Amino acid sequence: MKIYNTLTNKKEEFVPVKDGEVSMYVCGPTVYDFMHIGNARPMIIFDTLRRYLEYKGYNVKYVSNFTDVDDKIINKAIQEGVSSEVIAERYIKEARTDMEGLNLEKAYKNPRATEEIGGMIEMISTLIEKGHAYAKNGSVYFRTRSDKNYGKLSNKNIDDLESGARVEVNTEKEDPLDFVLWKPKKEGEPFWVSPWGEGRPGWHIECSVMSKKYLGETIDIHAGGEDLIFPHHENEIAQSECANGKPFARYWMHNGYLRINNEKMSKSLGNFITIRQISEKYPYQVLRFFMLGAHYRGPINFNDEALLAAKTGLARITTAVENLDFIMDKAKDRELNEAEEKLYNDLDSYRKEFESAMEDDLNTTDAITAVFNTVKMANTSLSSDSAKKLIKAVKDLIVELSGVLGLEVSVKKDDLATEVEALIKERQNARKAKDFARADQIRDELLAKGIVLEDTREGVKWRKA
Repeated sequence: MKIYNTLTNKKEEFVPVKDGEVSMYVCGPTVYDFMHIGNARPMIIFDTLRRYLEYKGYNVKYVSNFTDVDDKIINKAIQEGVSSEVIAERYIKEARTDMEGLNLEKAYKNPRATEEIGGMIEMISTLIEKGHAYAKNGSVYFRTRSDKNYGKLSNKNIDDLESGARVEVNTEKEDPLDFVLWKPKKEGEPFWVSPWGEGRPGWHIECSVMSKKYLGETIDIHAGGEDLIFPHHENEIAQSECANGKPFARYWMHNGYLRINNEKMSKSLGNFITIRQISEKYPYQVLRFFMLGAHYRGPINFNDEALLAAKTGLARITTAVENLDFIMDKAKDRELNEAEEKLYNDLDSYRKEFESAMEDDLNTTDAITAVFNTVKMANTSLSSDSAKKLIKAVKDLIVELSGVLGLEVSVKKDDLATEVEALIKERQNARKAKDFARADQIRDELLAKGIVLEDTREGVKWRKA
């Protein structure tokens, strides 16, 4: 599999540190509000990468954090007159609801910054001992120029950065480029006791510490949004490599920006949209399908038309699976004929098309096309006259490949489905008995419940109106 490595600016063959195992860290949300749809993109993209690696037989150790101490959380707590813990706990719970809705696989660990303060103090102390950091008036700063490779991820020249940094007035710093590792407490803010006084960590240090604790000093993949390349990920590399004396992450992956109607999403523009708001209009799966419809490294433009197109596209797959279930119930369990044998043997070509796309830098756009091609074959080549073995194999392939993308396309029967199918059977019996009044009555009863019946060559199908 080849993936684009931001660190080297090229596609590289993915080779993990350990055979058969992959360590993966993805920067998670700051929990001060409901997650916005910009948060959804990296979650969906890198969950899909994880799923594909597992599909290929790797054991993936996937870690994604919650930032639960931050200025935004503190400000929200002050506005509501509650503690920061109350705000963080509330929105972690809401985040988990959205994550489940988006069908994200459960992480190996979702560490919280506030539970890892001891490790942060330890790493900061190590950086001070090694001369990469210094304490000043209760703050601790990272000596950026002590890292000779600073800027290697973002390809920024340190002299150019210096000229831009001089606009910031901070007489405590030895150098305008130095960034904070620990900050002293302010009135009304949460704080922890440290060798430098009561305070709290800077944002960048938390991911360095949590990645090391749960995945080791050198990990396979570190991922997140393009907006994190500088300064967050650049600073993570500097801290981790200066403290540990080892490479931090071997592959860096970043998804492109999400725009709303071709504009940057922002509360000031009034186009700030949360995942929860979208879920009230469309199923979570539609949002997931939409995000996978564009290559992850490129920008993606969000609007109602795009979501409606995603809804239609996903329905093509789910409807095909429903039809395959329907005709499989009526098909005969017999040996394949010559034409069916060819279709059966050709199934592997659709799988290879899917895998080829996914292994070319996670090209989910072309992977979805491979699924659609399988659906097209199913719709044009299979009927209730086909052998059950072939129908099942095609359905299983569509469901499996869709599942690698995190899409659940096999409709699970619920109480409504059981009731509808019982009434359809009663209607069929009434028609056979020439009790057309009862048959029409059942159709009207179902229509009143929002169920439309369709009499087809294969039999009666039903759908929600």
